[in-house]
Amino acid sequence: MDPHRTLSLRSRKVEASGIRKFFDLASRLKDPCDLSIGLPDYDVPESVKEAAIRAIRQGHNRYTPSAGLVELREKIKRDIGRHAAFDGDVLIVSGVSGGLTLALLAVVNPGDDVIFLDPYFVSYLHLVNLAEGTPVPVPSYPDFSFDAENIEKAVTPRTKAILINSPGNPTGRVMPATEVRAAVDIARRHDLLLVSDEIYEKLCYDGDSPSPLALAPERTLCLRGFGKTYGMTGWRMGYAAGPPWLIDAMTKLHQYTYVCAPSIAQYATLTALDTDVACHRRDYSAKRDLVCRLLDRNFEFQRPGGGFYVFPRAPRRFVSATAFCEAAAAENVLVIPGNIFSATDSHFRISYATTDEMIRRGCDVLCRLAGA
Repeated sequence: MDPHRTLSLRSRKVEASGIRKFFDLASRLKDPCDLSIGLPDYDVPESVKEAAIRAIRQGHNRYTPSAGLVELREKIKRDIGRHAAFDGDVLIVSGVSGGLTLALLAVVNPGDDVIFLDPYFVSYLHLVNLAEGTPVPVPSYPDFSFDAENIEKAVTPRTKAILINSPGNPTGRVMPATEVRAAVDIARRHDLLLVSDEIYEKLCYDGDSPSPLALAPERTLCLRGFGKTYGMTGWRMGYAAGPPWLIDAMTKLHQYTYVCAPSIAQYATLTALDTDVACHRRDYSAKRDLVCRLLDRNFEFQRPGGGFYVFPRAPRRFVSATAFCEAAAAENVLVIPGNIFSATDSHFRISYATTDEMIRRGCDVLCRLAGA
């Protein structure tokens, strides 16, 4: 069989994740200092583990409704209602990536444009391609801000949605309220959907991250997850909150794709929502401060406000960020080159979701390479 003839055009437009390539590299190194993985270094709270075990033993091992457990959806609605007037609906999804996939399939027709900032989370480009849309990354260097004028220039009659991510991956930047309002204004002027990826919303270190859901619930799809906050990334739990017409369309697609989010994880998430994990936010705020202090003399970077990441500029004596990351890998330190997240290969991503000792060890090597 000829793979080139058999494989679909959409599958050939999607590239393997560049981050996964670095995961593979890490597996071949002996005792690497791994600052590449956006994975919390804390485990699931014991109470949540016990809730999952209890769900298994009580026989909650079957399909749930495609939209998710009613009690979980209602609990999430009440939580949203504490911060915003919300009369929309909620769909429990298999992680934020699952929610984003369903959203794009629900709204994007072949040739429709989806606008987002560059640098961007790696999935955005490829999921828009998978939905047969046209990704429109708008450069946000050097400060990674949401420049309303540049975004509006990118809007065309083909534009269907604007996708924002705050706190951001790979930059760690939190959009201020002025930028969120600007995004809402553009969406209203051009009758666009605003998709807000808020996977790190509970890991903000200098105040809350404003959500457009509070300003324009009629045209905002809010995507949030539980994996990063509760250390349960492998459980694939998240939710989409938005206007009923969109949640209904996504739920219909859910029935024929994922069917439902994992049942056991849904029951355990009921307990997770009552579990205080503020200690992780405090710990990661301190890690953020540590990595910024260690890098300050040798690198140019924007101080992150949330998430797990800092996105420094590579030393200018290197021809590219990839070249710098390769030099770091030769010293047994793994960081991710910026061209995986961007059309520009000038920056690199450090994840500080690791021990303080690992942060110190890695930053020592990076600073030595920068000053050599």
